[in-house]
Amino acid sequence: MDRDFLIIGGGIAGVSAAARLSELGSVTLLEAEDSLAHHASGRSAALYEPRYGLPPVVELSLASGDFFRQSDGILSPRGIMVLGRDHEAERFATEAGLMHLEQISPDEARAIVPILAPEVSHVGLAGHAWDIDTDLLLQRFAREARGRGARILTNAPVTSIARDGTTWRVTAGEEHRARILVNAAGAWADRLAEMAGVRPLGLTPYRRSMARIPAPGGLDVSRWPMMFGVGETWYAKPDAGALIVSPADEDPQEPHDAWADDMVLAEGLARYEEMVTEPVTRLLASWAGLRTFAPDRVLVIGEDPRVPGFFWLAGQGGYGFQTCPAASRLIADLVGGRSPEMPAALVAALSPQRFA
Repeated sequence: MDRDFLIIGGGIAGVSAAARLSELGSVTLLEAEDSLAHHASGRSAALYEPRYGLPPVVELSLASGDFFRQSDGILSPRGIMVLGRDHEAERFATEAGLMHLEQISPDEARAIVPILAPEVSHVGLAGHAWDIDTDLLLQRFAREARGRGARILTNAPVTSIARDGTTWRVTAGEEHRARILVNAAGAWADRLAEMAGVRPLGLTPYRRSMARIPAPGGLDVSRWPMMFGVGETWYAKPDAGALIVSPADEDPQEPHDAWADDMVLAEGLARYEEMVTEPVTRLLASWAGLRTFAPDRVLVIGEDPRVPGFFWLAGQGGYGFQTCPAASRLIADLVGGRSPEMPAALVAALSPQRFA
């Protein structure tokens, strides 16, 4: 079936792009797994913290703010707290400035999170962080796309890509044809590019492990902020009456259905335990996802400089959900030949042309 736009990848990047591009023409989205958001998008920490990341990422996250604020039920208050010890004072001060944190006393912090250890001497707090209802957001975009006639196909792994003049021919069970191909394949984005005869960008997937533990001391953790160790050496976030704790690991991996490394998880939990009074006695669950970064750790959004009609929407790293409103708007502007709403300098910072 001939379509205007063919998107490969059913994570939040691809699904949000499908919603935006469906305003401009006919769309087919192909997802290899049996459900959307099976890989990184389904294993997200689900936080909107717009001050997190390098300057272009922060700018893209801030540009997504109006969408989130105007979308009922997507965001709920969470807040963030960064914790440091005496020997981390200098790095703590740097992070507190970059993340716009208010410095509070350890006693004030314990009034919020009672389990903080005596070793915690530096605390930064901010309210500008919110939980994202990731499933609601994903389904909203999918419903919007389908409402305009988009085909969203699961169990559709791509086995071949070829160019026939100005038309892409993609085999995923059946043959799909489109004039524009959008690469939103996450950890597989470079492999997909090679399949299409496009030079890869050097995208690297990194494993991020997670563990769910019982609420420490049986306390009500629902109002606790998300907590980070200085330098993001670990983090913990309330989740459905329990805590999710991550060692914040970044181990390069080949694209695959990731799982947690027990040793890495144990080391991260030990770093978390150094900052609290309640030991971890058991895990409720553990898992891992792959966060894929470009060499400069900034998202890649735009048309390939060498292959017309091939658009990158890749390298989301850990920022996919919090940037998707602005990122999907940008890809639609670029595909549609419209002047992007965001500043030219940001568009250039995100463009794959920076790797040419």
